[in-house]
Amino acid sequence: MHFEDPVSTVPSEASTSSLSGADLEARWQRVVRRRSFLRGLGVASAALPIGVMATTTAVSAEEGESGSLSRGDAAILRFLAAAELIETDLWQQYTELGGVDGGNAAYVAALENLDEDMPQYISDNTDDELTHAQFLNAYLKSKGAQPVNLDRFRTLPSSKATGARQVGRLTTLQRLNVDTSWYLRYRSTENPDLGAAFGQAITIHNQPAIPISDTDTPPGQDQPVPPTTPQQRRMQAIANTAGFHFAMIEQGGSSLYTTMAQKASSLEVLRIVVSIGGVEVNHFAIWHDKVGNCVAQPLAGVTDPVTGLTFPDFNAPPFGGESFQTNLIMPEPCDFISESLPECSVIRPSTTKLAGAVAAVGALTANGLFQGQSHEFFETVMALAVAADAARRQL
Repeated sequence: MHFEDPVSTVPSEASTSSLSGADLEARWQRVVRRRSFLRGLGVASAALPIGVMATTTAVSAEEGESGSLSRGDAAILRFLAAAELIETDLWQQYTELGGVDGGNAAYVAALENLDEDMPQYISDNTDDELTHAQFLNAYLKSKGAQPVNLDRFRTLPSSKATGARQVGRLTTLQRLNVDTSWYLRYRSTENPDLGAAFGQAITIHNQPAIPISDTDTPPGQDQPVPPTTPQQRRMQAIANTAGFHFAMIEQGGSSLYTTMAQKASSLEVLRIVVSIGGVEVNHFAIWHDKVGNCVAQPLAGVTDPVTGLTFPDFNAPPFGGESFQTNLIMPEPCDFISESLPECSVIRPSTTKLAGAVAAVGALTANGLFQGQSHEFFETVMALAVAADAARRQL
C-alpha cells in the first residue's frame, strides 16, 4: 500500500459507501488541512472528540508526573495499538473463513490454489496482529498511559457466508479497492520518498476478498485449477483479491513502523517499534511471494463473472519484464536518502508524508475497509494519527 496523500474522508455513517474517489480525496484533504492548521497553532485538541481530549489530557498529566513515557512516544504507541486492533479485526475475518480451522471449505480450497500453506499463514498472521495489539496496550498501561479501545466501533456487519461469525466488525472486506502500486514500486529503482509515482499493477475496485454469501459462492463446491463454472471463477477471483490485499496491508505496515521508529525518543520504545515492525516486514515478504501465483499460470486468466475483474498473466505480453516478474519478491535496490548515493534495497516509502499515521488512515479508508463506519470512528482514529505524526524525537 503506497501511503501517499490520504484519499479518503471523515464521512457520515450514511454516506460512507456512496462517495466517489474524488469526493473522498477532497474531504480527507480538508480534514488534513484543518488538523495541520490547528496543530501549528498548538491547539490540535480543540478539534478532537470529547473522549479523545480526555484521554490525551490524562496521558499528558501522567507523563509529567512519572516521566515514564514522553508525550510523543505515548502518541506513537497509541496509534500503533489502534492500527493493530484494526489489522486484527480484518485478519480475524480471513481466519474464520480461510484459516487453518476456516469454516468455508471452498474458500480454503481457492486460497490453497495459490499456495497449500495459505491457511496456516493466515492464521499465524492473525495471531501476530492480535499479540501486537495486546502487547502495545499492556505496555501503555504499564507506563501509566491510556490504552486504546475501539470496541464501541464494532458495528459493521459480518459476511453471511458459511464460516463467518455473526459479530460486529471494525472493518469490512466485502467491497475493497486494493492498491496494487506496491507491486511495481518494489520492482523499481525509484523511490516515492524522492518523488517517484507508480500506477496500479492491476485495478481491483469494489471487489470482495472473502465470500459474502453461500448463494454467491457455495461453500461445498470444488475449486479446480483452472476453475470452470461461474461460481468457481467467482470464488477464485475472491481468493486472488485476498492475496493482493494481504500483501498491500503488510507492506503498508512495514512502511508505517519504519516511519514511526524515526520519531521515538525512548530506546525501549524504539526497540518495541523496530521489533514489531520487523515482523510486519516478514509478513509482507511471505504475501509478496504468494501473490505472484494469482497472476501466473495455471491460475492466470481467471475472471470474476460478477465484477468482470480479470487476473492476467504477468509473465506474458503485454506484461513481462522485471516490473511484473512473478517470482521476483526481494525489494530491488532503489534511490535512498539522495539520488547522489548508491542505490540500496530498503523499505519504501519511509517518510511521514507518504507513510505516516495520517497517510495510513487515509490509505486504509480509500481501501474500503471502513465503509459504513461512524463519523466518531473517523474522528477518533484521525486524532490518534495526527498526534503520532506530530511526535518528534527528543535528544
